Amino acid sequence: MQDLLLSYYGDDLTGSTDVMEALELGGVPTVLFMRQPDAAMLAQFAHCRAVGLAGTSRSETPQWMDTHLKSAFVWLKTLNAALCHYKVCSTFDSSPTIGSIGRAIEIGRSVFAQDSVPLLVGAPQLKRYTAFGHLFAAYRDKYFRVDRHPVMSRHPTTPMDESDLLIHLSRQTELTSGLVDLATLQSASRSKAFDRLLAEGTDIVLVDVDSLETQALAGKEIWRARKPGGSFVVGSSGIEYALLAEWVSNGTVRAEPKFSPPGAADRIAVVSGSCSPTTERQIRHALTDGFDGIEVDPVELISAASGDAIARATAAGRASLEAGRSVVLYTALGPAADRGGEIDRQEGARHKLGRGLGELLRALTIEQKLQRVVIAGGDTSSHALGEMGVDALTVRMPLPASPGSPLCVAHSRVKAIDGLEVALKGGQVGTDRYFSAIRDGLSS
Repeated sequence: MQDLLLSYYGDDLTGSTDVMEALELGGVPTVLFMRQPDAAMLAQFAHCRAVGLAGTSRSETPQWMDTHLKSAFVWLKTLNAALCHYKVCSTFDSSPTIGSIGRAIEIGRSVFAQDSVPLLVGAPQLKRYTAFGHLFAAYRDKYFRVDRHPVMSRHPTTPMDESDLLIHLSRQTELTSGLVDLATLQSASRSKAFDRLLAEGTDIVLVDVDSLETQALAGKEIWRARKPGGSFVVGSSGIEYALLAEWVSNGTVRAEPKFSPPGAADRIAVVSGSCSPTTERQIRHALTDGFDGIEVDPVELISAASGDAIARATAAGRASLEAGRSVVLYTALGPAADRGGEIDRQEGARHKLGRGLGELLRALTIEQKLQRVVIAGGDTSSHALGEMGVDALTVRMPLPASPGSPLCVAHSRVKAIDGLEVALKGGQVGTDRYFSAIRDGLSS
């Protein structure tokens, strides 16, 4: 694998596919591995110019990161890409004890022996914006400061109660921080201001992005400041969109992406571990559009009786699929059905929940010879897909109406899983018709 532009670690699976989609849309061939590949697996994707590693750090502790995230960064560094990106959610939800972005920066900074780490979170393509250090996000065509966002301010695990990202980070790390704000970014002194923060050894340098224009300027600065042997950067998939603007401008990337329509599937299976109101609307819409709904008790799924719960859900899913109908198997129908309090009484329960849904989906996929499936929920997806025996993903087709949730192709040593089309979506991602659109071949 030669001349890599980018390597990256995604803090959850849907975030990882978000990056892959952005790069593929920009003409950069990309592969996403579920775990560190051996030489033979890596060689299968020698044509790629970007390599990703899907992780679970968004739902892990700093102690977990010290071991697992460090080893991932060490491996990514061996790829010698021009940049290595630690990908975080564009809503930046994290805490000192779960998904600590501050701790991840500390680890990456150490592995790459790098004094200053650029940070970029704004991504207009996803309706995420940073202005003078504060993060704003859209919800149903309205825009909110993230600490007033109807969903993210009430996230069941990592609620965002601070929109100033550097203040938010100060709760997670003692590293120093600085800001290249919108006014500075658009001024003639942009590069001098950016370089001054780096020269002063500012540990974290946040760059504002509120538009495609400022995004392109941010990408220019991050690419210009890279070091020989590779530099470490942190942020949302706004990093990729910013870099792509620069790569197109300087001629690094020229290819025009081409995607052939996948066509409709006669039936699909969806598993959802999301409590999001967005996913709730998607499930409710699907139930009016040819899908059967099957409720799976999340507490039973993590209990000693999990095998019975999976067997019953599999039987119910089998009946629907054999009748020619698509099916949604879900553990919650919106925030009102969230049973996180009960689930979190058991250590590692959320991971077990995801693995249980993955076991369920694997059984239905193999038994019913499904060609296309969906996993909903960022934390759920990472653990569910791992249970299915998937080694790597590539992009089959972007979904323009729902950026960040493409239809992918699974690569697996398991014959029945290899070639499976799978869509992975975070809780907040997608239009109400998302599941139907995946079934119908991404038609509007």
